[in-house]
Amino acid sequence: MLRRFVMITLCAAALALMLAACVATPTPVTVIEKETVVVKETVEVVKEVTKEVTKEVVVTPTPVTMRPQVLRWSIEGINELVSIDPPKASDSQGILAVNMLFAGLVRLDGELRVTPDGATSWTVSPDGLTYTFKLRPGLAFSDGTPATADDVVFSLTRALNPATGGWTGPFYLSNIVGSDDVTSGASSTLTGVKAVDASTVEIKIKQPSAFFLKQLTFAGGFIVPEAKVTANPANWTDSPIGTGPFKLKEWKHNQALILEPNPYYWNGPIQVTELQMPFFQDSETAFQLYRTGGLDIMGSQQNGVPAARLAEVSDLPDFRAASSFAVRYIGFNNMLPPFDNVKVRQAFARAIDKQALATKVLGGSVRPSDRILPGGLPGSELPIKGLTFDAAAAKQLLADAGFANGKGLPPIAFSYGVEGDNERVVTFLQEQWKQNLGVQVTLEPLELATFSERLNTTYQHPEQGIQMYFSIWGADYPDPQNFISQQLRTDVGNNNGHWSNAAFDKLVDEADVIVGNDSKRMTLYNQAEQLAVDEVGWLPLFNPTLNVLMRPYVSGFVFTGQGITVPDWSAVRGKTQ
Repeated sequence: MLRRFVMITLCAAALALMLAACVATPTPVTVIEKETVVVKETVEVVKEVTKEVTKEVVVTPTPVTMRPQVLRWSIEGINELVSIDPPKASDSQGILAVNMLFAGLVRLDGELRVTPDGATSWTVSPDGLTYTFKLRPGLAFSDGTPATADDVVFSLTRALNPATGGWTGPFYLSNIVGSDDVTSGASSTLTGVKAVDASTVEIKIKQPSAFFLKQLTFAGGFIVPEAKVTANPANWTDSPIGTGPFKLKEWKHNQALILEPNPYYWNGPIQVTELQMPFFQDSETAFQLYRTGGLDIMGSQQNGVPAARLAEVSDLPDFRAASSFAVRYIGFNNMLPPFDNVKVRQAFARAIDKQALATKVLGGSVRPSDRILPGGLPGSELPIKGLTFDAAAAKQLLADAGFANGKGLPPIAFSYGVEGDNERVVTFLQEQWKQNLGVQVTLEPLELATFSERLNTTYQHPEQGIQMYFSIWGADYPDPQNFISQQLRTDVGNNNGHWSNAAFDKLVDEADVIVGNDSKRMTLYNQAEQLAVDEVGWLPLFNPTLNVLMRPYVSGFVFTGQGITVPDWSAVRGKTQ
């Protein structure tokens, strides 16, 4: 599977859309006031009596003019979204859009802790196998329809159903009891999830997990409306409703997504009256539009400010840079020659000067990496011995594999998605392998959708797949399991290169079920990571830095390893019109 990145392109005329000023209609309010009145009464003796008189006073509030706020945030690397159906979102661009429209039981806050969303609370059984969630009172979809426990059961079941066509459910919900029967098509009922009542959901899992709640923060666990989806399963996303902060105003296909606030969002009111998300195939076009005032935010975790433009903007108050939980890497098809030979993979790894790539090609905007886990992610504090740059050692490894100076190697194609700075990177790598190994590699540029399809083919039918590819993985949830187990375990769906190591599998299988002892869990993942690095299950190149341009008037965004995070949309401010 291609992923991303994740976490988050229109013509200039479309971007000029503005909302008319909104005037809130005052509503008369009945207020009960207590008034003390001194009254003189004449009896046989004149005396002063204090009485308490209650009267009703109608107070009419002063009309308040609410000026619209528009937020223009570009989505780079695409001409069109593949899908806004949560389980089907397959790249960072689609996932960014999905996060605007939908939400799940829980979410990540600005500190990347699991916090309530659709559920206000949850409990976990002593054995760690049963989670009971209480839904938020009044939780509703963006059309006002109540979101109930039955919708949650339906959503999780649907995410696992192969007929849905998504990948996030089978990946991240596979620990739920009964998931295998649903994904295989043997059953339409997910036995591990039930609605105890309209506001209570019980989820049973097969084995204890320290990261199950984090998995529920990702798109596969988002709540969709059962009635609407079942009534129109093929086209319900033409007018989708979710429990996220926004609702769809217009999808201008091949141009932009236009959103407006969800009036029933539990954490409102949202001050941004329109969110415009134009699509751009390349970051340079988005960059130029930002410079001319057409955008409020330019850049996301996968495609930020072009490396060639960093020197122009790095000193501006608009510029924001932060580390990200992402790795750009080279994948090898271990089922096709010559990369079925570990020495060939090691030779290709040691022939790359990653520091030169970072500084000369990408302007110092990335951190070279010799390991799979990105810096800052739990577990990355433990050391790894990487395959560092050594041209002489690389040539010797290739000779040891039987291909001295590249002689005897089959033709090699290097596939990549056309986006961001990818072309500059792969051209540099092509030159490195020519210079340091004597190997000519052919570059194969592909549109992102085509690239994703080719990766799927490589996983399902490796003999028909691509040989070598340049890709990216960003944390879907902040846990090393998402990089180690979910990427490189034998036969896992993201292991497109089909690298396999029995010792690795044993280590991650043990680590995955440890709860309450993160030190031991991280040690096991570290040992597994070392095996994958030694055998080049992946060839990590660098950790991208999140390079974003954001207007000074924009507020409410938090930069984390997960990308641009919005803990509270009610605190976000855009451009006042």
